[in-house]
Amino acid sequence: MSVRIGLLGATGIAERAIVGPAADRPGVLVAAVAAHDVERARRFAARHGVAVVHERYEDVLDDPSVDAVYISLHHSAHARWARAAAAAGKHVLVEKPLCLTPQEAAGIERAAVTSGVRVVEMVMTAGHEWQSRVRDLVTGGRFGRLRGIRSRMRFEVAAGSGFRLRPELGGGAFYDTASYWLQAVQATAGIGGAVASGVSDFDGPNGVDRSFRARLDLPNAVTAVLECAFGTGHLAEHEFAFEQADVRVPKVLLPAIGLAVPLNIVIRPHTGSRTVVACAPVDYYRVQFARVLQLLAGAPGEWGAGIDEATARVRLMAAAHRDAVERQSPSTDRNPNALL
Repeated sequence: MSVRIGLLGATGIAERAIVGPAADRPGVLVAAVAAHDVERARRFAARHGVAVVHERYEDVLDDPSVDAVYISLHHSAHARWARAAAAAGKHVLVEKPLCLTPQEAAGIERAAVTSGVRVVEMVMTAGHEWQSRVRDLVTGGRFGRLRGIRSRMRFEVAAGSGFRLRPELGGGAFYDTASYWLQAVQATAGIGGAVASGVSDFDGPNGVDRSFRARLDLPNAVTAVLECAFGTGHLAEHEFAFEQADVRVPKVLLPAIGLAVPLNIVIRPHTGSRTVVACAPVDYYRVQFARVLQLLAGAPGEWGAGIDEATARVRLMAAAHRDAVERQSPSTDRNPNALL
């Protein structure tokens, strides 16, 4: 297919998620870029052969040669520019999270429906083979009923490094990892009917959540818990507790380094020997880009249209974050240190 993409943000993630995968796609062109610092945009354009540098984000939206807009700004800016891009008649690709509140998500969806454009939350782990394999274990009953899911994510953020340490810009450990967690739960166990809660001390720089614990109470007494933090020692894994086995998927973000890396599913039956199921190697960003092109071409296939699923994730993310904030409020009678 033929598509010309404009970038809002001259970022490293734009290089990995869009510029690199687009390079070997006939008919696909990164046509324009804008950044808060126009000199940064010019350097980015020179480095990657982007022909047009716009001085303002609005200029990318007004550019008639641009078909789709990719947004990789700070989290709190996602809603404004996604809504504006949709209203301008551009397909919208937004780095996770799509936005921060259900109201913002509804505004984006209204603009997209009115203009007849597609909106995709870019969760790079979506659609990986391990998710369908674990879902088969959940629905097939091989190890009995699923009782719970535990996800743990931790990575290092340098002091003073960008928006992640600024809560007013949507920073914090939870907003940075919630989409991975929620998408994984959604793809394997479903999130329909879930109730979300959260706990954090918000004791990081500027009052950001340096660590966060979130919980989903799913129907049929299934719980899904996320423990996330900024800290040393990278960690990203999901564990599924069944009645008769524990299933672990370690290093789930490893393919983000750009190589075709396999992921293993480690199955430990309560009786019997451990087994390891190797999933096919995959480059997250290139697979994600291929699915985006399918979606923009009107053939979403197994990935689905995306906006409804993304909106459901935003609703639960916002509810968990709001709950954690309210626990810290002096006016609440709930225990702010309650262990979920």
